Amino acid sequence: MPRMLDVSDAVRAEIGDEEADRLLAGENAPGSYDCTSCRTPGDSEQERTSTVLFVGDETAVLAFAHASCLPSQVVQVTEEQLQGAVRSIGGVTDGAGSAAAAEPQRAVPEQAVLGVTSGLVLIEGELHPALVVEPTSPIVRPGSTGPGDEFLALLIEQGFMPVTGLASVPPVLHGWSVLLAVGQLHAVLQPSAHGGRPVAWWQAHQPLQVTDSWRAAANKHQQVLLFAAPVGSIGRQPREDLLRESLDKAAANGKLVAAALPLAGT
Repeated sequence: MPRMLDVSDAVRAEIGDEEADRLLAGENAPGSYDCTSCRTPGDSEQERTSTVLFVGDETAVLAFAHASCLPSQVVQVTEEQLQGAVRSIGGVTDGAGSAAAAEPQRAVPEQAVLGVTSGLVLIEGELHPALVVEPTSPIVRPGSTGPGDEFLALLIEQGFMPVTGLASVPPVLHGWSVLLAVGQLHAVLQPSAHGGRPVAWWQAHQPLQVTDSWRAAANKHQQVLLFAAPVGSIGRQPREDLLRESLDKAAANGKLVAAALPLAGT
């Protein structure tokens, strides 16, 4: 029975017409799957399903998502991220145009579990637009199976700075940016390992609405402050004053890193 699959032109270009046609005919597509975005079950025979191709330097992994969660697309990730995910599920790929069939929906880069909250933060008497990033579980290095949480260490290696207090604006991290389009938050972008177009470090499942005051501050400063903390450090705060209190506490405990990211879009 043909599956209700969406295969974008970008995915088709990577996997080839023959493989794409087999997927659309239901030959290689799974019936049931776990959505690579929301992690809940899906059924490609009953509901529209997107094909999402994670591409590293030398290998690629095909995953599936509810079309309501993610459009069919190609996502560039580092080879280290991809190989670590493939090793963790025992999957095998044999080239950039191939697709792993062994539970590919689990081969997701770490940004799939990042929670993002927007808010305004008062620094030096001025309101700045901010994004607060906190994973829903500990983050370890790709391919590692040991305990621990290296989320902040990984970000520091990328250029984020440890924060002990919110007395001043963190330095600009060039090459990174926040994508805002039509008044909605779409993604946080990082430099590509290949030196080409930036790739998504975090991407909204659906564009997130931001307040008029947040957008006005972003347009004024042409940058967004990104704060990141390990799981359990911030939580989902319903008010900006409570968010600020949580940020101050995380900073005092040495569990906060930050950077100012240029604004991409309006």
